[in-house]
Amino acid sequence: MATIKDIAQKVKCSPSTVSRVLNYDETLSVSDDTKKRIFEVAEELSYSKKRGKKSLTPKIAIIHWYTEKEELNDLYYMSIRLGVEQRCQEERLELVKIFKDNYGELEKENIQGMIAVGKFSSEEIASLNKVTPNIVFVDYDPDNEKYDAVVVDFEKATKKVLDYFASKGHERIGYIGGRETFRDASAEIVDEREITFKRYMTERDQNHESYVYTGSFTVDDGYSLMNRAIEELGEKLPTAFFVGNDTMAIGCLRALHENGVAVPDRVSLIGVNDISVSKYVYPALSTVKVYTELMGETAVGLLMERLLRRKVAKKVTMSTKLKLRKSSK
Repeated sequence: MATIKDIAQKVKCSPSTVSRVLNYDETLSVSDDTKKRIFEVAEELSYSKKRGKKSLTPKIAIIHWYTEKEELNDLYYMSIRLGVEQRCQEERLELVKIFKDNYGELEKENIQGMIAVGKFSSEEIASLNKVTPNIVFVDYDPDNEKYDAVVVDFEKATKKVLDYFASKGHERIGYIGGRETFRDASAEIVDEREITFKRYMTERDQNHESYVYTGSFTVDDGYSLMNRAIEELGEKLPTAFFVGNDTMAIGCLRALHENGVAVPDRVSLIGVNDISVSKYVYPALSTVKVYTELMGETAVGLLMERLLRRKVAKKVTMSTKLKLRKSSK
């Protein structure tokens, strides 16, 4: 595992700055560019898979449903992007990066294929399809009869966490998660983690209605939602929480620390994604590892097949792994 000192040396800043950025310290005054570089280096140093180089040279685009600034609040998508970039570099593919706030640039480029990272509405997909029908979606499956997709089985990931909590004797289990909408606000997106949590608890006749808190998948909402749970539930606060992603879980940890709630002695916490930051928070965060870099790599491989005239759509579902650290017992 790369150390905070390793990251600091590559970014050329102090280890204390790196530590505070990775822990989302709101009192630290540092530019978004520096934050972005620290997060990217942390991901890069965790990324070790190498491949031989090849000679294909089509021009492809990676399309983000986030702006660059928004990506800093959800490192899940940054990690996927870095996986795409690494594989494109290894395959000698020319890559154009298009973020949410500069979609207009797409039509200026001679694009042969796209990797669309995030959730896109029907109208947005129709616009992308006008540029090229060779589109691979990552973290979304809009039409498995037409488009390639790389997705995660979040139902199984959720069950892994809840089965673990049940095996440890936890009966009061809470959920803190996010809800997303398409960027054009055309609809709210169903979240498999929340649905699976509610179904799992209902099947076991365990109360959960008052233990579910949802907002957006950000550090700030993780912090505010956990504070709200502590205030509203008091002594009835669950002994374990499943949190929809690691970024929210970091905010939850901060709220628990500030309220004097011991982790994991009083509350166990498990997140999702295993972003690089999760190793550096205190206590180190238990999480479900999602192989985000591999998702990006796989998307590039699927797109290369499409460009070589494969016509039948493929859907690749990535497995996950429960990684237990110090935040749960």
